[in-house]
Amino acid sequence: MTTITRRGLYERVASLFGRRIAYDSTTAVNERLGQQTAAAYSLQAWHQQQATVRNTSALAVQPGLLDARGRILTEALFLEGHLAGARANGLRPELIEALERTVDHSHELAVLLATAARTTTTTEPEITGR
Repeated sequence: MTTITRRGLYERVASLFGRRIAYDSTTAVNERLGQQTAAAYSLQAWHQQQATVRNTSALAVQPGLLDARGRILTEALFLEGHLAGARANGLRPELIEALERTVDHSHELAVLLATAARTTTTTEPEITGR
């Protein structure tokens, strides 16, 4: 049986209303980051096994690349909103700089995923206007 802490219960209730709680200490943030990392890596072996079974051709890889690119682009735009809000409200320069780097890298990742998706096609694009 899983034991839920008071904070864990509060987080679950808040999530039902589309809200998340903020952590007021670096220790708490680091704990949450560790939980996220552990949860993500717990699925790594399953993802690798599924990819080995399913990704038998370049075209089989393409849908996952397109899905990932869509999610990353959506998150990049979400982060741009946070950046705009941080700037508009004069939040700490360190936060603004970190958000700027994060937004830049998110957009770069979206571009890299689009490039990878294009490499999965079997035909060259038609060149028009010669």
